[in-house]
Amino acid sequence: MAYRRSYFLEHLALGVIAWTALVAACAAQPRSAAPLVLDRTIDLANVAGRIDHMALDAAHQRLFIAELGNGTVESIDLASGRSLGRIGKLSEPQGVGYIAARDELVVATGGDGLLRFFRAADLSPSGQVALGDDADNVRIDPTTGRVVVGYGKALAVIDPATRKVLTTIPLPAHPEGFQLSGGRAYVNLPDAGGLAVVDMAAGKVLARWPNPGWQFNFPMAIEGEQAAVVYRLPARLALFDLRTGAVGQRLPTCGDSDDAFFDTPRRRLYVICGGGQVEVFERQATGLVSLGRIATSDGARTGLWDPAGQRLFVAARAGGGKGASIKVFRPAG
Repeated sequence: MAYRRSYFLEHLALGVIAWTALVAACAAQPRSAAPLVLDRTIDLANVAGRIDHMALDAAHQRLFIAELGNGTVESIDLASGRSLGRIGKLSEPQGVGYIAARDELVVATGGDGLLRFFRAADLSPSGQVALGDDADNVRIDPTTGRVVVGYGKALAVIDPATRKVLTTIPLPAHPEGFQLSGGRAYVNLPDAGGLAVVDMAAGKVLARWPNPGWQFNFPMAIEGEQAAVVYRLPARLALFDLRTGAVGQRLPTCGDSDDAFFDTPRRRLYVICGGGQVEVFERQATGLVSLGRIATSDGARTGLWDPAGQRLFVAARAGGGKGASIKVFRPAG
């Protein structure tokens, strides 16, 4: 009996020693850093409801935020984190764009179908253009300086100097996320079950590409000859070849996404999701690989990537006893 007890205790001791060594070895291994690190949080006072898109004035370090549920657009001084003022009494502000050459802010308001112009320095009104139902996403064409707005079932191209609609391009459904590249617009049309390719000079749809069996394609990001399109049902990411429309890699991702951005120097893609995460993908030899999901807050599904400042802004709506804020992340690695 004593022999058995001694044998048992000896082997137990050996097991404890081996386990301790294993734990110590694991602890000694360097932990991989998170791909995004929260740098700061900018509080947004008295902001309720959903927050939509943002625009950046890099020269003056001002961030403009469409506070849709609040009916306001706010200007934030990024150096101090303080509010520079708010534009109020807006009917569902959704898309915002900053025209650097004119130091003007443009705001698309979905409730009344207007595109409004404001002087960025003091947020005073400087004009407006009546578009139509559900004025939504805004892009500033980097080659022409013109404003492109999605609304109703069309894209409108507007001259910011004359406040005139130069071209109206009909679409088969309401345009959601879209991007401009190489004289074309690539447009997500969730209600039509796919994407449209638009020749901006000719003002017409060149092609339509069907979704790969998924629904609700809202955000899109473009890098080179690829478009990353993110779906909500189910939560999936698809890479489209911009030359052919062929769908290549298909990956699961986080849920309820409304914005996605490529970080070209790091070969990464950031997908911002209302489920409370940013998923980070990295281009590797085999294609995009997820590096993990970084926690944000519930409902934080819009954001903005600043390539010059190397910052990712994520809009966090009020909820759970916390006020609205902009979370500023910086890439690690």
